[in-house]
Amino acid sequence: MSKSYRNWIVYGISLFSSIILILLMLQFRDFLNATTVSLTLLLSVLFIAMSFGSRPALLSSIIDILGFNFLFLPPYYTFNISDSQNWIAFGAFLLTAITAGQLSSYARRRTRESEQRREEIERLYEELQDAFEQASQAEALKQSEKLKSSLLDAVTHDLRTPLTSIKASVTTLLVDKKEKLLDEEGQEEFLEIIDEETDRLNEFIESMVGLAKIEANALHLRKNLSDVEEIINNAIQRADKQIASHKIIIETEKDLPEVYIDAVSISEVIYTLLDNAAKYSKKNAKIRISSKKINEDEIEIAIEDQGKGIPEISREKVFTKFYRKEENDIHTTSNGLGLGLAIARGIVESQGGKIWVEDGTDEYVTKFVFTIKISED
Repeated sequence: MSKSYRNWIVYGISLFSSIILILLMLQFRDFLNATTVSLTLLLSVLFIAMSFGSRPALLSSIIDILGFNFLFLPPYYTFNISDSQNWIAFGAFLLTAITAGQLSSYARRRTRESEQRREEIERLYEELQDAFEQASQAEALKQSEKLKSSLLDAVTHDLRTPLTSIKASVTTLLVDKKEKLLDEEGQEEFLEIIDEETDRLNEFIESMVGLAKIEANALHLRKNLSDVEEIINNAIQRADKQIASHKIIIETEKDLPEVYIDAVSISEVIYTLLDNAAKYSKKNAKIRISSKKINEDEIEIAIEDQGKGIPEISREKVFTKFYRKEENDIHTTSNGLGLGLAIARGIVESQGGKIWVEDGTDEYVTKFVFTIKISED
């Protein structure tokens, strides 16, 4: 429908409604005074102005003025006005109708402009929101690519290094089988390298699987009442090779109650913390393991070392997966994927505990602390 055609329809409706209203009131002219008629016609002008605008309202005003004069002001059926009071009423109606029509039209126009501004603001807001989302997606993609690159570098390093050692050792032993260059001690040394690097690969795979289980909430915990001292001793025995060149001090509070936990996984946490303490401490340095009851339902286990320490800014980061050394960091996870502490946190939290890092006490520098529940939740 064209604009000009719509305009004709609007003007037609305004004209027709004014005529109909005048004819209807004409049937009751003997019961209506000039004031009532003028107010009724004025309301119709306001309605048309609000509905269709100033020009249709002006047309309606002209029709209403002529009808008011011709049909409702004596002498009837002429455009003469005999009574001076009727002239005043006529003039007031004329002025009011035109003014009201203009004001109503102005209000309608302002409302329409306000609505247009609101729509424009909403459109701009949506554009801005889309821009932010696109920027966020771009940043997320950038971070994802960075993480993939970091993970690929780490995985490549952690797989290639032991595989290179294994390959070199096996090649040497195969050559020696023909040329007999190595004595028995030399052969045994290469076999030990193969054994150690195979263990390293196995630990790497277990770490990846363990992390995947934690993130998928698929840890199968086997909780039983267990003795804290026994759990600590099992972890120390497993870490015997890593802590062989360090002095281990055990301080266990007497009469600790048994704890309702998955003892194997908690022993894994202690082993990880012992390995971490040994890795970043000098030879013959002390490592202290302590355990105590801190309230009616929790026991605290701590591993302290005499290493270089962990800056406060990095203490939360060390528990994130694939954490790598940042510039000026003292404490790093550059050897390996940096999964051990992330897995340790997942294990502890899966059993209702907490794990964190703080300053060491006495002669110790770094202190890893975690809690475990005594009773079943």
